[in-house]
Amino acid sequence: MVRIAIGMIISIILLVSAVSAENSGISQDEMAIRKAVESYVNAYNGADASAAASHWSKDGSYLTQSGDHARGPEEIQPVLKKFLGDNMGMQVRAALIDVQVHSAAEAAAKGFAVFKRPGEEDEEVLFTAALVKEDAAWKLLKVEEEESSVPLTTIAQLGELEWLIGDWVDQEDDARVETTFRWSKDYAFINGTFRVIVGDRVDLEGTQVIGWDPTAKRIRSWIFDNKAGFGEGEWSRAGNTWTVKVKSTLGTGQKASSINIYTYVDANSFNWQSVSREVDGELLPDIDQVSVVRKTAENAHARTAK
Repeated sequence: MVRIAIGMIISIILLVSAVSAENSGISQDEMAIRKAVESYVNAYNGADASAAASHWSKDGSYLTQSGDHARGPEEIQPVLKKFLGDNMGMQVRAALIDVQVHSAAEAAAKGFAVFKRPGEEDEEVLFTAALVKEDAAWKLLKVEEEESSVPLTTIAQLGELEWLIGDWVDQEDDARVETTFRWSKDYAFINGTFRVIVGDRVDLEGTQVIGWDPTAKRIRSWIFDNKAGFGEGEWSRAGNTWTVKVKSTLGTGQKASSINIYTYVDANSFNWQSVSREVDGELLPDIDQVSVVRKTAENAHARTAK
């Protein structure tokens, strides 16, 4: 069933929404899109039809309850007013899981939304929104629902780690670690790659897959390296900190374990450390906390320093 409110229910619940464009490694256009749709949903949840309609492009096309299309803010405003009046108390929580800026004036955003109606079961949808820039502001052009082969609960749970998506680096005196995270097709998993570079050679590299375990109700990860080692991690969260209990088998056959800690700082950086490290029951020194920075931020810092 097509829910006619889908065009008004995009929101930002991810950590990056609290970071200003001036301090973010995310492009200013993407940050502007995130802020605009957050403002839009606030208007929607406040039953302010006029404010919500103002977020639509002059060419925006909104599907009405009768199956017609209202075009532009002036036509959309009365449609919204009637819908919000007929659905008093309805609230929406949503998350953008991907924003793509195609040009200076065109963009697309994908996400999921949860409809909450008093006395009814929650409804979930996956959506794609087309946006255009008008008078220096991003406006909605069209919003469509999508069929998802992946349970939206899975996407929502992995959305906690959306801030990891991107290219990262941490530089120590004797080594450099480069890490990349990307969404898999249909947002079923987060795929990662890593390289540990010592001097001018790659000392270790591998891949990581992060997924949601619907039975255990937790995030889990699997890691494989080029020295025939493999391991599995169980994730838990406390505030802005994710703790990963890792058990692995080295290529030598030795059993290893550690607790890796990721602490979100802002859209440009997070801290990482590894403690309680053991190999075949022998304790190893902890790896002190290091600051991991987004590559775009690192490059911007380097340009500023010149």
